[in-house]
Amino acid sequence: MTFTVAIDGPAAAGKGTISKAVAAHFDLAHLDTGLLYRAVGARVLVGVDAIDAARDLRAEDLDGDALRTADIAQAASRAAAIPEVRAALVDFQRAFATRQGGAVLDGRDIGTVICPDAAVKLFVTARAEVRAQRRFEELSDKGAVTDFETVLADVKARDERDSSRATAPLVAADDAVLIDTSDLSIDAAIAAAVAAVAAARA
Repeated sequence: MTFTVAIDGPAAAGKGTISKAVAAHFDLAHLDTGLLYRAVGARVLVGVDAIDAARDLRAEDLDGDALRTADIAQAASRAAAIPEVRAALVDFQRAFATRQGGAVLDGRDIGTVICPDAAVKLFVTARAEVRAQRRFEELSDKGAVTDFETVLADVKARDERDSSRATAPLVAADDAVLIDTSDLSIDAAIAAAVAAVAAARA
């Protein structure tokens, strides 16, 4: 059987952590769709055309650790605003979403564009300042030289770009369950997501 969970939200809201936990709890496959765009962004940074990079994307390009840099994140956000890039990656995501056994996909347009008929839709968000602090701590732990104000500006710029693009803007689906993680612990946020999915499977 297929059972699709669509999880959307802005950067550093916690959707990746929540998605992995939900997938593990219900024994579902997981796809961080942001990695697809990060992989495209990484290739753009070395001179490859964004549309060509999207059309030629391979599974081996999705090395999560290598793709989690601030420069690649910004390049990914810019590439994601290109309609032809999004179109090239739609089939890959939809095929994953309908795999036997079920799947969890997280991104920015899963519940609205990629899987509008998903059994469960979650929108995970948090205040920009909270998300910037999380991202700043994450980058600092990795040895990146930056400061909070720079990270906050990047977060706000990315939010603006993601929510205002003409194609598949970041927006909560009308039937999505909203989870604001601003004042929640990781365990509490995961518990809320698991409860929402369990209710749909009941």
